[in-house]
Amino acid sequence: MPALKPTAFSARISWLGVVTSEDRKALLAEPRQALDLTFEGIAGSVHGGRTRASCSRVTSQHPKGTPIANERQLSIISVEEMAEIVAKMGLDSLDPARLGASIVIEGIPDLSHLPPSSRLQAPSGATLVVDMQNRPCILPARSLDTVHPGQGKLFKPAAEGRRGVTAWVQREGRIALGDELRLHVPDQRAWAHLETARRG
Repeated sequence: MPALKPTAFSARISWLGVVTSEDRKALLAEPRQALDLTFEGIAGSVHGGRTRASCSRVTSQHPKGTPIANERQLSIISVEEMAEIVAKMGLDSLDPARLGASIVIEGIPDLSHLPPSSRLQAPSGATLVVDMQNRPCILPARSLDTVHPGQGKLFKPAAEGRRGVTAWVQREGRIALGDELRLHVPDQRAWAHLETARRG
């Protein structure tokens, strides 16, 4: 019996982009029509590579700067959650290029809360493994301020629980605008002790 189950949910890719090292400070991704995913992630991406230096998100496990496996090769956000962020910020729209996104998809509800280890699989066979929810940070706020002066500070609270997920490449292949990504989820119940662990 497979431990990962295909679901009835799929998502259409509506935007693709790459944040290069030159773009990192401004956090302005370059839009793309297609991406060739490898075990390193996306060629030219500042988030690419099999390993990365540990950051503030994992200081409970590793001293900052420790080489660890790179589970944050891609950032995936949803059209639906972006619409919620836009509404909370009181804006008309948001450019995903200024959010540091790699992929914007439409069709999976509550994307930011997908079970870790879920898979998104493209027609090419390219497969992404969801690591966990991507927490809002200050970099998009700075980028957004350049086009929405004074509004960037609203991003972090508006994006709480809506920032999407990070993922890494399990199987290489090409993804393109308009592709349908099929959602597969782990075939297991939620851990019964999660709330107790969070309080600890």
